[in-house]
Amino acid sequence: MNWNWEIILEYFPRLIDGVWVTLQLVFISGIAGLLLAVPLALMRTSHRTWLRALPFAYIFFFRGTPLLVQIFLIYYGSSQFEAIRASALWSILREPYWCAIIAFTLNTAAYSAELIRGAIQAVPKGELEAADAFGMSHWLKVRRIVLPRAFGIVLPAYGNELILMLKGSSLASTITLLDITGAARTIIARTYTPLEIFFAAGMLYLLISAIMIGAFRLLERRLNRHQHYRGPEQVSRVDPRLAE
Repeated sequence: MNWNWEIILEYFPRLIDGVWVTLQLVFISGIAGLLLAVPLALMRTSHRTWLRALPFAYIFFFRGTPLLVQIFLIYYGSSQFEAIRASALWSILREPYWCAIIAFTLNTAAYSAELIRGAIQAVPKGELEAADAFGMSHWLKVRRIVLPRAFGIVLPAYGNELILMLKGSSLASTITLLDITGAARTIIARTYTPLEIFFAAGMLYLLISAIMIGAFRLLERRLNRHQHYRGPEQVSRVDPRLAE
């Protein structure tokens, strides 16, 4: 087997163009999904049954159906309704880019909402009781205590969710988007070199994943730096001179 490095070098700029599309899909849908996931998670932790029902149904649907099906339902399904084609929404829903963004946003919001719900329930009860003792209102307690602590707890799992979304973004190529996978498939159709091109595409996904993992570790260390704090007693055990 002859490995054709020249093909990789020749078409590598085309793959880089696909990287920017992939990053846009992941980060726009990631941010939008997180904004949607927070109220969903708060509703899921409510004591009112009727308030928990709507986010439960939403999360059950998007976690229980394949992402590819969701993309097809939004991209192909929306065009089946005359009311949508006649509305202002059609200018968005007729574009594969925005259909992919919407599908990824709704999908990651469902998974992220469950992660955040678990993190909210993991907030130490002592901190909540202390907030009550200070006379904080419910929403002030949520804003200053619950959500900051929950984000610190959920961050490692949310980083994994974004990496899964990065890999899932390759499905956008099925609706003609030229992300990394879409660009690779286009190049392969011209050059008939699937091994070299898919290897190069895989290395790009691996590089992006490594950068995201490093960024989330730094962010996690910053948000949870209070857990790594060493008081004078702990420092003196390591080196008595540092406690002086």
